[in-house]
Amino acid sequence: MVFRGGPVLVLDGKGRITVPARWKDLLIANVNGQLVVAKNPDGCLSLFPLPVWEKFEAELLELPQAHDGWRRIFIGSATDVEIDSASRVLIPPELRSWAGLEREVKFMGIGSHFELWDMVRYDADEAQKIAAGRPQPLADMVIR
Repeated sequence: MVFRGGPVLVLDGKGRITVPARWKDLLIANVNGQLVVAKNPDGCLSLFPLPVWEKFEAELLELPQAHDGWRRIFIGSATDVEIDSASRVLIPPELRSWAGLEREVKFMGIGSHFELWDMVRYDADEAQKIAAGRPQPLADMVIR
């Protein structure tokens, strides 16, 4: 499964977000709607299909003890969530607060998983990256 792009959505009053229709059926069919949400050090939340999370988690657990702090960030914040009958996922309050998710949320597929960004934070992060210029590997790529 490869996910790309995505809409801006609105968190409801209980902290739920509706999974976009284009991915909901795929996620229900392939992973029974089982997802894991965790902190992402870029300032957003990562939302993983369960098998993708399990692979990432296994890799984290193989890291030397010197990387325990990173395990705490990822695994320590990880929460199992599930797509409900109304196509929503409940984002835990402590993770919403950490990522600054209050109302408008960018629900973005970035390959194997999704990122959930507060729109103000996302716009600032994107502007900063563009202002810094493309790193050499991207500058070397030809866009056709």
